[in-house]
Amino acid sequence: MPPHPKLVAFTNTLEALFHEVDNELEDRWGDRFPLHPNRPRRGATNNPELDGLFEIAPDFTAGFGSKWGRGYLISCRVATLEKVPPEWMRIFTETAAALVQDKLSVYFPQRKLEVVRDGRSFKIIGDFSLGAV
Repeated sequence: MPPHPKLVAFTNTLEALFHEVDNELEDRWGDRFPLHPNRPRRGATNNPELDGLFEIAPDFTAGFGSKWGRGYLISCRVATLEKVPPEWMRIFTETAAALVQDKLSVYFPQRKLEVVRDGRSFKIIGDFSLGAV
């Protein structure tokens, strides 16, 4: 059975938000660390998750064991062979989470969504309903 069209629309909108955040991180720090030799340079693909230094992506979690329940973890990866110091990973992750929070109401004006800290990660929680089918 194909996915519901409202789910496809939600997913596409969420990906667009994350692509914008990825591009903002690339603008700020895309040259901070040398790019992994197997990673395409920024703009070489049509998906910012697949090229450049950063991969900022939503990862759905059912939320078992979390006080926040289900949501989308904000995944922040740096494509380099160099060891990224913990303070830089913290800066990248916190900046990505803040940018996502700022953009949620723009991309999803009809939904109540927010970014919360869930353990060591950040997670988008809130209204993921698809409405009437």
